[in-house]
Amino acid sequence: MTIRTTRTTVSFANAFTLRNLDGVQPAGEYVVVVDDEQIEGLSRIAYRRVATLFQTPATSASRPLIQSFSISQTELDAALMKDRDQTIVRH
Repeated sequence: MTIRTTRTTVSFANAFTLRNLDGVQPAGEYVVVVDDEQIEGLSRIAYRRVATLFQTPATSASRPLIQSFSISQTELDAALMKDRDQTIVRH
């Protein structure tokens, strides 16, 4: 079994919420780590998503500097679309 890990940065211009995160998160840049597992036995290389982790700064000094939360990729995509819609200036 082969796992491919991808790390990206997403930006929010406005405060937002996600189901597995406590409270409202401030606008800013956040790291998203995605693990995809290679599907064996196919005639071409294909992957399936097995985990999406959203990293936030720790809220207190007694915790690690970064916290990771398992989230839904679909929910993250919806939150990013909502954020972009909120930042569009309409005339």
